[in-house]
Amino acid sequence: MLKKLFNLTIWAIVVLVVLFITKPYLKGWLLEGQTEPRAVTDRGQLLSDEENTIKIFEDTSPSVVFINTQDTQLNAWTRTVSETPLGSGSGFIWDKRGHVVTNYHVIQNSSSATVRLSDHRTYKAILVGASPRHDIAVLKINVPIDSPKPVPIGTSNDLKVGQSIYAIGNPFGLDHTLTTGIISALGRSIDSEAGGQIENLIQVDAAINPGNSGGPLIDSAGRLIGINTAIYSPSGSSSGIGFSIPVDNVNRVVPQLIAKGRYIRPVLGLNIDEHSNRIISKEYGVEGVAILGVAEGSGADSAGLIGISYVNDEYVLGDVIQEFDDRTVTTVADLLDILDEYEAGQSVNLTILRGNRQINVSVLLTSPKS
Repeated sequence: MLKKLFNLTIWAIVVLVVLFITKPYLKGWLLEGQTEPRAVTDRGQLLSDEENTIKIFEDTSPSVVFINTQDTQLNAWTRTVSETPLGSGSGFIWDKRGHVVTNYHVIQNSSSATVRLSDHRTYKAILVGASPRHDIAVLKINVPIDSPKPVPIGTSNDLKVGQSIYAIGNPFGLDHTLTTGIISALGRSIDSEAGGQIENLIQVDAAINPGNSGGPLIDSAGRLIGINTAIYSPSGSSSGIGFSIPVDNVNRVVPQLIAKGRYIRPVLGLNIDEHSNRIISKEYGVEGVAILGVAEGSGADSAGLIGISYVNDEYVLGDVIQEFDDRTVTTVADLLDILDEYEAGQSVNLTILRGNRQINVSVLLTSPKS
């Protein structure tokens, strides 16, 4: 009995070994002839947020353009002109007249630029106007037929942290790339290449890389809420911290660039100076912007603001601006950066130090006299 059981065990082991060795061949033999593709599993409906993302891209991407810049050089010996590529960036259609909005730093130092539409038509662009201070430039192309529609305009003064956002651009030359994310913070400031700071930027976590500059930032309603302009990254690539110029600034600056070729800041009608302000702040121990003088007939003059006076062989401190519409100002740059957000014809509230007391004054902003 034990011998029979031993023999059965041996045979069982042999069979298992044989099956293990021949398994691949048996599998191939059993599946021989089954070369048809596998049945496709029904996907079902897309999620509502996926459908909205797709719609935003399909509606907006035709209005996003690819900008190439060149440096034109004249050979003094051969008298021939050559163009050297400088870089590339993004932009978007502003209106039906062929105006294209982008960042100033995209076209900075270039002598010519071309704009390529989503259907690959390419046009020479002319520079209409630029504001280095705001990092905004306007180009113009002549599209005879089938011009892309302008990107719908939204607002940025009512944005909330956590809102969904969509960035479309040409990172690393890969045209019409969509990235998504949320608004991470509001009211950020970065240094401007033209000096000073660009204020009230939108911080986003959508991937923004070199080549995205000048492209539109879109909200979940498909409206323009900003221009993608900069990233914070030690490596130069996306690190999840990008910055966009708010559309309210864009919608204030761009019409002036189209009409006048440059942005003209409204004025209070004051004589102020950064160097003098530092000396006065140290001398008198006050914080704010000291008014050196007031222009006759200006909004500041009508509001009764007072500049430094010279009495009995001594300088007498006048008004010192400490707040501008409830925003603290300590330097002339602070004041000018805030002033950039306003237009002539608006009234602003200034909190000033006059003697030993603070008072509030309403001042009408005006256009600078030419």
